[in-house]
Amino acid sequence: MPLNREQIIRTVGDVDDVTVAEIIATGATTEELAEAHAWLANDEPLLNSGKSLPAGRVGRLATILMALEEEEIEPGSAAPQG
Repeated sequence: MPLNREQIIRTVGDVDDVTVAEIIATGATTEELAEAHAWLANDEPLLNSGKSLPAGRVGRLATILMALEEEEIEPGSAAPQG
Protein backbone atom coordinates (compact mmCIF):
# COMPACT_ATOMS: atom_id res chain seq x y z
CA MET A 1 0.00 0.00 0.00
CA PRO A 2 1.42 3.45 -0.92
CA LEU A 3 2.38 5.88 1.79
CA ASN A 4 0.17 8.68 2.98
CA ARG A 5 1.00 11.98 4.71
CA GLU A 6 0.31 10.67 8.24
CA GLN A 7 2.64 7.69 7.79
CA ILE A 8 5.40 9.92 6.46
CA ILE A 9 5.13 12.40 9.33
CA ARG A 10 4.99 9.56 11.85
CA THR A 11 8.22 8.15 10.44
CA VAL A 12 10.33 11.22 9.63
CA GLY A 13 8.69 14.02 11.60
CA ASP A 14 7.06 17.22 10.43
CA VAL A 15 7.99 17.92 6.81
CA ASP A 16 6.67 20.33 4.19
CA ASP A 17 4.09 19.45 1.55
CA VAL A 18 6.67 19.36 -1.26
CA THR A 19 8.71 16.73 0.58
CA VAL A 20 5.58 14.69 1.35
CA ALA A 21 4.69 14.79 -2.35
CA GLU A 22 8.23 13.74 -3.35
CA ILE A 23 8.12 10.79 -0.96
CA ILE A 24 4.66 9.70 -2.10
CA ALA A 25 5.76 10.01 -5.75
CA THR A 26 8.42 7.34 -5.20
CA GLY A 27 5.66 4.76 -4.77
CA ALA A 28 7.44 3.47 -1.67
CA THR A 29 5.87 1.45 1.11
CA THR A 30 5.98 2.13 4.84
CA GLU A 31 8.67 -0.54 5.18
CA GLU A 32 10.83 1.08 2.51
CA LEU A 33 10.53 4.49 4.18
CA ALA A 34 11.45 2.95 7.54
CA GLU A 35 14.50 1.28 5.96
CA ALA A 36 15.66 4.56 4.38
CA HIS A 37 15.15 6.33 7.70
CA ALA A 38 17.17 3.63 9.48
CA TRP A 39 20.03 4.11 7.02
CA LEU A 40 20.15 7.80 7.82
CA ALA A 41 19.90 7.23 11.56
CA ASN A 42 22.91 4.93 11.58
CA ASP A 43 24.23 3.14 8.53
CA GLU A 44 27.16 1.35 10.20
CA PRO A 45 25.10 -1.40 11.92
CA LEU A 46 23.27 -2.05 8.66
CA LEU A 47 26.55 -2.39 6.77
CA ASN A 48 27.95 -4.64 9.50
CA SER A 49 24.88 -6.89 9.27
CA GLY A 50 25.56 -7.43 5.58
CA LYS A 51 22.90 -5.10 4.20
CA SER A 52 23.81 -3.58 0.86
CA LEU A 53 23.71 0.14 0.28
CA PRO A 54 20.21 1.46 -0.43
CA ALA A 55 19.05 1.21 -4.03
CA GLY A 56 15.80 1.66 -5.90
CA ARG A 57 13.00 3.29 -3.94
CA VAL A 58 14.87 3.02 -0.65
CA GLY A 59 17.84 4.78 -2.21
CA ARG A 60 15.61 7.54 -3.58
CA LEU A 61 13.96 7.97 -0.18
CA ALA A 62 17.36 8.12 1.50
CA THR A 63 18.38 10.88 -0.94
CA ILE A 64 15.23 12.88 -0.14
CA LEU A 65 15.74 12.45 3.61
CA MET A 66 19.43 13.39 3.38
CA ALA A 67 18.45 16.60 1.56
CA LEU A 68 16.09 17.37 4.45
CA GLU A 69 18.89 16.93 6.97
CA GLU A 70 21.18 19.18 4.93
CA GLU A 71 18.52 21.90 4.83
CA GLU A 72 18.23 21.77 8.62
CA ILE A 73 21.98 22.28 9.03
CA GLU A 74 22.64 25.19 6.71
CA PRO A 75 25.93 27.07 6.90
CA GLY A 76 25.61 30.17 9.04
CA SER A 77 22.69 28.78 10.99
CA ALA A 78 24.76 28.30 14.13
CA ALA A 79 24.45 30.81 16.92
CA PRO A 80 27.11 33.53 16.89
CA GLN A 81 30.02 32.92 19.19
CA GLY A 82 31.80 35.51 21.20
